[in-house]
Amino acid sequence: MAVPIGLFTAIYLSEYASKRMRAVAKPAIEILAGIPTIVYGLFALLTIGPLLLDLFGDDTVGWMDGGTAVMTAGLAMGIMLIPFVSSLSDDVINAVPQAMRDGSYGLGATKSETIKQVILPAALPGIVGAVLLAASRAIGETMIVVLGAGAAARLSLNPFEAMTTVTAKIVSQLTGDADFGSAEALVAFALGMTLFVVTLCLNVIALYIVRKYREQYE
Repeated sequence: MAVPIGLFTAIYLSEYASKRMRAVAKPAIEILAGIPTIVYGLFALLTIGPLLLDLFGDDTVGWMDGGTAVMTAGLAMGIMLIPFVSSLSDDVINAVPQAMRDGSYGLGATKSETIKQVILPAALPGIVGAVLLAASRAIGETMIVVLGAGAAARLSLNPFEAMTTVTAKIVSQLTGDADFGSAEALVAFALGMTLFVVTLCLNVIALYIVRKYREQYE
């Protein structure tokens, strides 16, 4: 949710919006980044959850049993991550030299063609970095998931069921006076190692994509 909305917002602010619009919209979007995550969690619990339950609950299509679900937390987290993707992508797009835009226009390209074939390839490494930053923030998020998605330790492809994340499970496993040699602590360490491996794989894939497209562009 955050990547397409944030990227399109960055493109609009950097290439289409007027200076007055940009001066108002960019700070307004960045305000979202300063809101505490517990507020997003309460928003997901009190607003997004009941709304999704009205749309997909037992009274309509019967997909949701309660307001706490992966979709509830996902929508709230997507709103939270929009300013990260938007602000960083906007700065990267603005850093593309104006001479590249002028050269594209001089060859007869339209604004949309210039954005798609010149600006975005040049700004791709920074955009991928912004997406990675947002993904890292999402992977480490706990409060929104606890309040919006519930605490059910299950693995399912249905986004309308209550589940939990690795970070929230680590907190629940290590809460209390459990010995570090106990099974609960060992489970938390195993989950932490799994989280580390997944994050490392995401970074390797992102680095491969950046190098591949940078070579094509050069």
